[in-house]
Amino acid sequence: MSATEPSKPTPPVPAPPAKPLPRKLPSSAAAASATPAAPSPSASSSDAAEWGRVSDDGTVEVREGDAWRVVGQYPDGTPDEALAYFVRKYDDIAFKVSTLEQRHQAGGASAGDLVKQADHLRAEATDAAAVGDLAGLRERLDALTSSLSEATAQEAQQAKELVDQAIAERTALVERAEAIAARDLSKVQWKQVTAELGELFDAWQAHQQTGPRLSKSVSQQLWKRFRDARSAVDKARRSFYSELDDSHKVARDAKTRLVERAEALAPRGVDGIPAYRTLLDEWKAAGRAGRKADDALWARFKAAGDALYSARAEQAAAEEAESGPKIEARQALLEEAKAVADESNIKRARALLTRIQRQWDEIGRIFPRDKERALDDRLRVIEQALKAREDVDWKKNNPETKARANDMSSQLLEAIEKLESELAAAEKAGDKKAAKEAAAALEARRTWLSALGG
Repeated sequence: MSATEPSKPTPPVPAPPAKPLPRKLPSSAAAASATPAAPSPSASSSDAAEWGRVSDDGTVEVREGDAWRVVGQYPDGTPDEALAYFVRKYDDIAFKVSTLEQRHQAGGASAGDLVKQADHLRAEATDAAAVGDLAGLRERLDALTSSLSEATAQEAQQAKELVDQAIAERTALVERAEAIAARDLSKVQWKQVTAELGELFDAWQAHQQTGPRLSKSVSQQLWKRFRDARSAVDKARRSFYSELDDSHKVARDAKTRLVERAEALAPRGVDGIPAYRTLLDEWKAAGRAGRKADDALWARFKAAGDALYSARAEQAAAEEAESGPKIEARQALLEEAKAVADESNIKRARALLTRIQRQWDEIGRIFPRDKERALDDRLRVIEQALKAREDVDWKKNNPETKARANDMSSQLLEAIEKLESELAAAEKAGDKKAAKEAAAALEARRTWLSALGG
């Protein structure tokens, strides 16, 4: 019977019990596609005889140094078949060792991972149920481990540096979160704070997924600080929004009542506008009820006001239509009032303007008000011009003013007569200085007298 037939049972292995196989390495076909082909696992009869022997009862032994070790039994086959079976076991281990050596030579693999796999294969090659140079395999693995020792130390140092850097980065995230929690949370913009804390949490999760693994104690300590900061902020945020909901409810109830009162003003029409304006002041003082509720309530409140102002607009339109003839009448009075400025007699001009003013008032109010104000302004210009003329006339013909002017004129005439005598005497005496002073004084008195109309 061939040892390669699938239906043949695996021969039992004596104590010590066979150790479990290591984690499955890449298949020979996959390894061959990426690296140079491993040595052929097949062994000649002379090689098998060098490292193994079979007793008459089918017990197979392997030579390790000068000693022989039983690896199993193969009672149902020939000695060559028995040796070939256990040589294939050796070839499997040798292939794994060769693949590991080739991975090291190709570079790119982690030295730490290679050392772990080498240690695993060394354990597999120790007391293995296989026939071959097992000691040579262990020596090759020792040489591989020795060559990787320096790289392993470098990787450990790099890994430590990466862990230290990761701790610093994660600590920075914790400190930023704690800085947010240390703010006066009663005065913050919660939308902005929530976004900041959300970004920090996303960064924390990304760091956990992509960064190096931290020790459990350090990781838990940092997470506790980060979690406590988040909890403090979340607690303040929930409290803020709870209070905001309460204030919104109070404002919502108050505005609902204002809406109902505004809607009740509809039957009053234009007369309800003053009351609506009072309600509008109360609305502004009621506070916010939340955007959605505010929008809905304001739509109702505004609709109630629009109904009142629409009634006023209709009334204004009717009043404006009625004011057309009144506007024409006042425009005609303005044309007639132009004669006030042309009348030289102030008393007659005043009488004409008084009659026009009386007729102006009898016409009544005009709508819209801006048109009434424009007409009133034009009439006021005429009134002010006449008033200015009257003021000038009064100053000129005021009896008291005339009396004071006559008295002053008399005094000036006496002074002029005296100065003329003094001037004549000075000229006769040849006193030029006295004559000059008398002439100057005389000229001044004559100027004053001319100003008084004398």
